[in-house]
Order: sequence, then C-alpha cells, then structure tokens
Amino acid sequence: MGWFESLRRGLSKTRNRFLGSLESLFGAYDEVDDDFFDELEEILILADIGMETAVEITDRVREESRDRRLKKPAEVYEVLKEQIADMMRAEDPDIIEEGAMNVLLVIGVNGVGKTTTIGKMAAQFTSEGHKVLLAAADTFRAAAIDQLKIWADRSGVDIVAHQEGADPGAVVYDAAQAAKARKADILLCDTAGRLHNKKNLMDELGKINRILDRELPGAHKEVLLVVDSTTGQNAMQQAKLFAETAPITGIILTKLDGTAKGGVVISIASQLGIPVKYIGVGEGIDDLQRFDPEEFAEALFTQGAEE
Repeated sequence: MGWFESLRRGLSKTRNRFLGSLESLFGAYDEVDDDFFDELEEILILADIGMETAVEITDRVREESRDRRLKKPAEVYEVLKEQIADMMRAEDPDIIEEGAMNVLLVIGVNGVGKTTTIGKMAAQFTSEGHKVLLAAADTFRAAAIDQLKIWADRSGVDIVAHQEGADPGAVVYDAAQAAKARKADILLCDTAGRLHNKKNLMDELGKINRILDRELPGAHKEVLLVVDSTTGQNAMQQAKLFAETAPITGIILTKLDGTAKGGVVISIASQLGIPVKYIGVGEGIDDLQRFDPEEFAEALFTQGAEE
C-alpha cells in the first residue's frame, strides 16, 4: 500500500464525519448564498477545526468564490479544498540538513506517542543512509528509556542512556561526545515534556541547548513537539502552551487514524505559525511521514471504493 492510500485510510474517521456533512450541505443548494456559507462555517466548527480557523476558511472561500463569480456548489467545493491546503502551507525547510550534524530535540507529554515516534524516525533516517544516534534524555520515566532501547535495537542504531532519574543534561553531554566519536550525522534526543511547571521545562531545555551549542557548535537543530490528534482542540491548546515555553520549530501529529478529530491538523498548521513536520496514521514504521498540505487535503476529500 502506498503512502497516499495509507493516509487516505488513516483519515477515514475524520473524512466520514467531515464529508458526510459537507455532501448534505452541497447537495441542498442549487446556488450558493449567505445561508450556504453560514452552514459551511458551522460544519467546519463541528469538524474540530476550531472557531477561528473555521471562520477564516469560510471567509476565504466566500471571497474567492465572489472574485471568480462562482455560484454552483461543485465549483465552490473545489475552492474549499484549495483554501484548506493553502492554509496549511508553511515555510518549511527540510528537517535534515545534508552534510551537517543534525540535532533533533523531541518533546511532548506522556501518552502522545513521543518515544515511538522517535523510534520510527530513527528507522526511517537509517534506511535513507544516515548514521543515527539516540539519546534517552527523558530520564523521569524508566519505561521511556526501556522503550527507546527496544527501538534502537529494532532500528539498528546506537543509543546513549543512563539510569532513571539521571540528569538529562549529562545524558545529552555523553550523547554529543558519542555522536562526534562515531561520526553520526543525526542525534535524536528524547526529552521530558512536563507542562505542570513551565519554568522547570524551560530551564531543562535551556540547559540541554547550552550543552549542545557548546559540544556541537554549528549543528542544525530542531525542537519538535509531539501531540496526540485524538484530543482534538486540546492538542491545539497544548501546542500553544508549549510554544509559549520552548522554541518549537515543528510539530508532529500522531494517531490520526484513531480519531474523527483530524481537522485539528488544519487549525494547528494555520494558526500557530509553526509548521507541521510529520503526521502519523498507523502503527507501522512507514505510517509516520512528512506532512504535505496538498496531499493531506486531497486525502481528506477523497473517498475510496470501500467507503
């Protein structure tokens, strides 16, 4: 199965919830008018896209339809798809800089799939020919360390890990030394993502960043936040809170296959000003892929034969 088909199937719960209402709306009107756009806005809000994003999409579709002098629902349908893709588009340089040392700091609260995501990324980068090293710097959970060791074995990559409760900065320091010694080009760091105390989180990430800047000067660095899309607009709020605390450069959305609330991707991508870098639509290694807004919009609007 290709990636687009996996994405389309992974979005089936979101699509069925979203398209069912849209098809009823578009089938009820011979020509679009103000009532049509009011109903469209309501459908978008109920699809867990969020009030602010739903209003912006509706305004864009209304304005574009007016500029093109479109009146038929089928024509406006295509405009809706175009505008959703456009709102998710962002300035998005590649997550990996070729020919450089790359450091990826991954944060996120427990249960969002952070450690599994790191494991999948490690496996993918390795298959692409990169030399990857993992740093188990989420030392507050023994399960996180053990889980990352399993992924390291599965992916055939080295890992630097200390005991539960160890200083995360010490883990990152040792990992930086190991990355230089073993000539790794990607250092993937699992870090704690507690939100109960913003100052502690900021202090911890600040310490880690200072160590990395000192030990790996000039490295290309990304701070990636993993959020669980099944929580809908709560994922949006969580992303906002982390963005206030940490210099996030990208977001990874997991578990899109398990929710009808996948519309949250649109609000996160359009409202936060932080690019969505990866999305996950299943348990397999290949079910975590780089986010493409046009591809996502196409999959969201594309029914399959089995549907």
